[in-house]
Amino acid sequence: MPPTPPLNAQRLRTTLKMAISKLKFLQDKKSALTKQLRRQLADLLSAGKETSAKIRVENIIRDDIYIELLEYCELFCELLLARHQIVLDVLRGEVDGGLQDAVLLIIYCCNFTEIKELVSLGEMLRIRYGPEFTRKVLENEGGDFVPPKIVSRCDIEPPLESLVNLYLSEIAKTYEVPFSGMFLDLEDEDGNDDIGDNDLHGGGIPELAEKLTSGETKPAVVAEEIGSGSLASLKPVSKAKAEQTEFDKLKERFAALKK
Repeated sequence: MPPTPPLNAQRLRTTLKMAISKLKFLQDKKSALTKQLRRQLADLLSAGKETSAKIRVENIIRDDIYIELLEYCELFCELLLARHQIVLDVLRGEVDGGLQDAVLLIIYCCNFTEIKELVSLGEMLRIRYGPEFTRKVLENEGGDFVPPKIVSRCDIEPPLESLVNLYLSEIAKTYEVPFSGMFLDLEDEDGNDDIGDNDLHGGGIPELAEKLTSGETKPAVVAEEIGSGSLASLKPVSKAKAEQTEFDKLKERFAALKK
């Protein structure tokens, strides 16, 4: 096997710096756009156009997961920049253990982004670590060669209906608009949990929804929990209770206006 050709140190550093800069810009741009889309979805829910809202919310979910992917790319590009001398050391035949995830991510997902510098970086790393390593990455050999957290964020499958309802529930809650699929974190008239102990106290929709809104939990993580069946027994709010909740909110707002 011929020796690996050395990388151009200046080109590697410049490409990494430009990639980091564009990743930050794109994250800010996408985040601002998703905020606008959430407001538009709230308007649709307010107008009773839930079918249209369910279709459009998929764009927000995909954008949120894409932003997570960009965050990972930025993090690992910064790591590669800090340790670029290790990448440049041709005496190291294999990927350094401390850079394994970074190299895997860039090679695997560079073509899933719209940043040409990441594509260039991916090509550099493919040349640096050879065709056999590249094949294992791109084919995700064994199904676990590339970490699942990376693979899941490159997945183009449509989101689960449970995740769609979770997003719309949080948008409805945030903007105080009605949504028929709203999940209720309250007790029923008999004092029993509407949702169930496992869902409410063991990581059900209300807890996940709060984490999702605060940024503590990522959309892809929520999707994995929903897909595992841990949230399968959730019950939507009854129409009567939803109307009562809205009525109570209206009373509170009117009372506040009178003060």
